[in-house]
Amino acid sequence: MGTVTGAAAELRRAIHAALVADIPLRDALGGARVHDVPPAAPEFPYVTLGEAQVSDWSTATESGQEHRLTLAAWSRQGGHGQAHTIAHLVQQVLHDAPLALEGHRLVNLRLSSAEIRREPGGRTYRALMRFRAVTETD
Repeated sequence: MGTVTGAAAELRRAIHAALVADIPLRDALGGARVHDVPPAAPEFPYVTLGEAQVSDWSTATESGQEHRLTLAAWSRQGGHGQAHTIAHLVQQVLHDAPLALEGHRLVNLRLSSAEIRREPGGRTYRALMRFRAVTETD
């Protein structure tokens, strides 16, 4: 189980680093507002790394894992527009990205779905993005 946990932690670290390093995304967010755990009073807009599911994806010869990751972009201005823009930038950074993982190899990382909606209360929009990744142990 340590390998699965290690791959998941490495993938999350690499995703966070790639998002924070992307200049167009940082410009759209007004800074490096990518949070694993959002602050109690976050500045909008921002991106969060949400839940993850990890499954064994091993073959007879390779040790591997399938990861299903959820990221969210949060916006309070520009209606759906800003949330769409940030979701698009996140997708551009991550879809098929050649992320380096210590002790593991990223086989692929793909956007599987995106959904943008207004949250209860009407002020906040959330773009929910689901990615699927496959990793192998080095």
